[in-house]
Amino acid sequence: MTTDTTTKDTSPGASAPGTTVLDARGVTMRFGGLTAVRDVDLTVSSGEIVGLIGPNGAGKTTFFNCLTGLYIPTEGEVRYKGQVLPPKSFKVTAAGIARTFQNIRLFGNMTVLENVLVGRHTRTKEGFWSAVLRGPGFHKAEAASRERATELLEFVGLGAKADHLARNLPYGEQRKLEIARALASEPGLLLLDEPTAGMNPQETRAAEELIFAIRDRGTAVLVIEHDMRFIFNLCDRVAVLVQGQKLVEGDAATVQGDERVIAAYIGEPLENDPGAAEAAEVEAAEAAAEATTDAAPGKENDR
Repeated sequence: MTTDTTTKDTSPGASAPGTTVLDARGVTMRFGGLTAVRDVDLTVSSGEIVGLIGPNGAGKTTFFNCLTGLYIPTEGEVRYKGQVLPPKSFKVTAAGIARTFQNIRLFGNMTVLENVLVGRHTRTKEGFWSAVLRGPGFHKAEAASRERATELLEFVGLGAKADHLARNLPYGEQRKLEIARALASEPGLLLLDEPTAGMNPQETRAAEELIFAIRDRGTAVLVIEHDMRFIFNLCDRVAVLVQGQKLVEGDAATVQGDERVIAAYIGEPLENDPGAAEAAEVEAAEAAAEATTDAAPGKENDR
């Protein structure tokens, strides 16, 4: 991968260092009588990489879905650069938050370049009639989008594979393509859901370098990951979710030394822990909600 980490991004999503880009307050998500996320506060500032960790069923992906408009929080609010986010995923993307998914969601029968161009749709201003008539404005916008998409493919190391079908890429490169597509919307905040899942050590190291380069270009990053070595090497701060609640937040040393975190990961019971049965119910409710979301008409365009 070839990246220039000394060049700051001047895209609309970039913010001055230290500016709060994400401010989630009291986020709670219930599925019927089950509470998957309970009263979680989290902030992310520009120039930061923040990690979100926790055992399986802790509510991490549900919390991500609340941040990106796939779920509407039962309680609480999510603000991006001071503005409350609209409860629609495509509007959240347009506002400046992009994400990748735990399970890769590429358009397999489209080329690598076409996948990235899909991510540009929130930043193009050409309307229906412009596309139909294909006037000078349309061709100019199309050329600009292709240029930007090509730049992003070079940035993530896929420039030579622009014309390949996405389904033919190796697994690690498909992960890179998902990130490039997310970056095509010019986000100020990028959410990564287990970006190194299934990767070998070499691919994981490349992913770490890519995320650092994204941060250095002006985009804040919030990442879920199960690889503890990866997350503690990568992040400025780490928040720990257990049974849907934020247990602790701090730097790597603070989190690694917290006895409650150790207990949560090795399976020792915590005070008022509802136990494995309720955790399994929460996981099932999350899966059912995800299936409903995926089946909604037009949802493919929201990803």
